[in-house]
Amino acid sequence: MSNAPAAPTPRFTVLTLGVSDMRASIAFYESLGFTRKMRVTGEEVAFFDTGGTVLGLFPWHLLAADAGLPDQPRPSAFRGVAIAWNCNDDAEVDCVMAFALSKGGKLLNPAQPTSYGGYCGYFADPDGHAWEVVRAPGFEVLDNRRVSIPD
Repeated sequence: MSNAPAAPTPRFTVLTLGVSDMRASIAFYESLGFTRKMRVTGEEVAFFDTGGTVLGLFPWHLLAADAGLPDQPRPSAFRGVAIAWNCNDDAEVDCVMAFALSKGGKLLNPAQPTSYGGYCGYFADPDGHAWEVVRAPGFEVLDNRRVSIPD
């Protein structure tokens, strides 16, 4: 008989971003159209419905402490993570990019054709978190906002 623990069901439920200014970040994500949930938390933490994985915002220094990591130095270069906003066509990519920039997003890379036959651009939120806005071959965004990908 093995003493190994049983494998749990894998889940990716919440993506929490460390932010410098909760009020500004909440306003930014609300302006992008994400619906804030659990407002009883005030500005201590914020959760947004994305149609799938929940987007969370938490003060940067508190998130670092919660994870047992140092708060400083904060990275000013690429952090090795991009959050994707998938679209069904190039026009939707252009629309999302223009909308995000009009709400205070910072242009990182304009939308353009990709080497794999897709189309994507990048913007950053107020804390520099990179968002990829993309039409990727084989990915379909369903009416429930979830993404369907082939096997």
